[in-house]
Amino acid sequence: MHAQQLIMDVAAGRIPKVVVIAGDESFFVSRAVAALRRAVVGDGPSGWNEDIFEGKGVTASRILDAARTLPMLASQRLVLVRELDALAAAELDKLADYLGEPSPSSCVVLVAEKLDGRTRLAKRAVKLGVLVDAAPVKAAELRGFVSAEAQRRRIKIVPEAASALIDALGSDLPAIDDALERLSLYVGEGASIDLDAVETCVVKVRVESIWAQVDAVGMRDRATALKAVSSLLADREPPLRILAMVARQLRIVARMQSALAGGAPPPEAARLAGAPPFKARDLAIAARRFDARALTRAFTVLAATDLALKGSRTPPEVVLQGAILDLTRSAP
Repeated sequence: MHAQQLIMDVAAGRIPKVVVIAGDESFFVSRAVAALRRAVVGDGPSGWNEDIFEGKGVTASRILDAARTLPMLASQRLVLVRELDALAAAELDKLADYLGEPSPSSCVVLVAEKLDGRTRLAKRAVKLGVLVDAAPVKAAELRGFVSAEAQRRRIKIVPEAASALIDALGSDLPAIDDALERLSLYVGEGASIDLDAVETCVVKVRVESIWAQVDAVGMRDRATALKAVSSLLADREPPLRILAMVARQLRIVARMQSALAGGAPPPEAARLAGAPPFKARDLAIAARRFDARALTRAFTVLAATDLALKGSRTPPEVVLQGAILDLTRSAP
């Protein structure tokens, strides 16, 4: 079962007695835990009927004692264990026994970023149907995610608008969620989100700035590229996200180049590249500006910049601007 299904089940009043949430997509984990907490103890401050444990250093006996404690002036209590994967193997085995006989008056939520499928706990969770997947959404699944989130808000989103939203925000699920919330208020319940709405509320500045960067890199226009990245930084876009958006656009350019070389007309080439047809003209121009050598060099720079942003002590803004200077350097 995926975390989205768990959230829908909880909304429908089906609250599990025990659940194991495994995956590193914090958006799904946070939303699932919040839904369970609301359903069990409400939105107020934690009190008598809520216990929260961090995996490192905690024992199974403490968790199980809390799970078997009767709730006070309520029908259920919540027991949340974060970083389950930090528990020793022997402690996980004790929790595995609990999965088959959970307390009827508690909701026990066990959260792990990575759970070894070979452990007894994982195998038992799968067998009992209490393992919930919170893995990141794959690129091919993003459009389905956007449509489902729009439907949850009782609105629709046309395919071109969904593509434009993904084009602007990539796989940043919290950003997509925030954008859809704003769009739902903009169009109103029961209405459809079209391309104009996305461009008005979300996309225009980001997409134009990213494409300005890509175009400037292709033309070795250093001043324009630096201006574009400065605009995004001024809008408080995290450098790592800016880098990811530039990399995504260049991957689309590479696929467009390949599709055009194979004889596909621009609209079909854009579709094969994973972009909406209205991007065909811009993509065709970008594909002509980059040859295979330039794209290879650009991806090498982007990969090195990604590592630097994640591990260097240099300020991220400086690292990103250095990458732009490198990308716009004249070809050797």
